[in-house]
Amino acid sequence: MPYVTLEYSPLAQRSAEIHYREFGEGRPLVFLHSGWGYHAYPINKQLHELKNYRVLIPDRSGYGLSAKPAAFATDFHVRAAEETFAFTDAVGVEDAVLWGHSDGSVIAVWMGLMRPEHCRGIVLEAFHYSRLKKNSQEFFRQMLSQPESFGDRISSILAHEHGEPYWRELLQAEGRTWLEIAAQAAEGGYGVPPIPSPPTTPVAKKGEDLYDGRFGELRPPVAVIHGAGDPRTDEGEIEAAARALPAAAIRLIAEGGHCPHAESRAAAEFTAELLRALASFERAE
Repeated sequence: MPYVTLEYSPLAQRSAEIHYREFGEGRPLVFLHSGWGYHAYPINKQLHELKNYRVLIPDRSGYGLSAKPAAFATDFHVRAAEETFAFTDAVGVEDAVLWGHSDGSVIAVWMGLMRPEHCRGIVLEAFHYSRLKKNSQEFFRQMLSQPESFGDRISSILAHEHGEPYWRELLQAEGRTWLEIAAQAAEGGYGVPPIPSPPTTPVAKKGEDLYDGRFGELRPPVAVIHGAGDPRTDEGEIEAAARALPAAAIRLIAEGGHCPHAESRAAAEFTAELLRALASFERAE
């Protein structure tokens, strides 16, 4: 199994062994997994369609076979973005397409803000824009207080990937952190350190969105491919993202939920939209 050693991981806050999966050859594409890890929502249905791509799937610190635990805090998406760049540097990837799912989509946006010249294009699936996440707060409380309540199948997948009993600690840390992010939004605070940039007119007040009003600064081409029935999405959340970044291509998957790439009724449509987005990135070069 392939690993790289990072002398320092901002997410683990120490040196870290990062496990990753690699498929194919060609242009690099990095898949950024959700807050439950990779195996809860694998990209098996898409891998055989990603011809001419070198697909890299790292486990973030705290997940899978990578270093555990991670230091969860309200800025963990930013630190995960920094860790992912450390990973791509270690495997010799100078620029890549980023495909982020759920938490991975937030990380992908921060990567695009930090080092846009290293991002060929960004695909955002199950995208989070709002910091408050009203529709998801009960879900986060369930992760914190009852991690076993998602059913035997999910418990088995998470235990196999992350280890027993650590997987419960992982879900609790994730749920607790998202509740803290929401609490900051309710209080009007924010917890993400600013990234130096030229002056810009913000489209949202600090604390309202997960990017401190900077989503509209993204320079790489962006495609949002989102399940129309995603239960983790607040009313008006995708519309707010579209107003912030009018250049983003937004496609709603009619039968899609929180993970259209792995859902039987949505996977084919999602894959077609993914390939369309990748082709548009190629044309934009």
